[in-house]
Amino acid sequence: MDWGAGAERLLYDGETVEERVSLGESGVVVTSHRVLVFTPEREGPNFRQVDRPNVDGVGRRTSGEGRLLEGGLKALVAGVALVGAGQLVSLDSLASGVSLEGGSAATAPGLGGMMGTLQTMLSLVARLDDLMVLFGGLALALSAVALGVYAWSREQLLIIEVAGGDDVELPAPADGGAIDRLRGALLPGDAPPEAGQATPPVDDPLA
Repeated sequence: MDWGAGAERLLYDGETVEERVSLGESGVVVTSHRVLVFTPEREGPNFRQVDRPNVDGVGRRTSGEGRLLEGGLKALVAGVALVGAGQLVSLDSLASGVSLEGGSAATAPGLGGMMGTLQTMLSLVARLDDLMVLFGGLALALSAVALGVYAWSREQLLIIEVAGGDDVELPAPADGGAIDRLRGALLPGDAPPEAGQATPPVDDPLA
C-alpha cells in the first residue's frame, strides 16, 4: 500500500500536509487539520484519522501480554514457596514413628477400618514434602513458559495519545528522530530545541 499517495487523496479542500513520517510499512501524515495514520501490516484498521485538537501526546510504550506476566510471576512465587517448604520441612520423621497397624485397638470391633484410614493419612503426610517439591517444580516450569512467552510478545510501540479515544499504536522506530518530528509537528511546545537554536532567557522582554 502506497500510503503517501493515499494521503493526498484523503485531503480536504484547503488542507495541507505539514509532516510525513515513515515507519517501515506504516506511516503518519500530519496535516493542517488531522493526523492520518496508515498501518497496513498491523491488526485492525489499515487507516485511522485523528483531529489535531484531540492529540494529547506522542511517546514510546512497551506492549506485552500483561496476563502472562502476572500469571508467570504468581507461578514463580508459588513454585519457590513450595520447593522451599518441601526442602526445609521434613514430615517423614513425624509420621515414621507412628504405626496404627496391629495392636488391640486395630482389632477392636468397628475400629479396624478407621485405623486403616488413619494409617493411609499418615502415609500421605509422610510424602507431603515430596509432593510440595514436585508441584513446586511444575509451578516453576509453568512460570518459565509464561514469562518466556511474555518476553517474546513484548514490542516497542510509538504511541499517539488521543483524548477521548483509543491511542494509536505504531511500530516504534530504532531511533527517536521520528518521535521528535511528530512531537514537533503536533506539539511544538514539547519538541526539543533545534541544534544551534538558542533558548531566550526567562526575563527577555521579547521572549
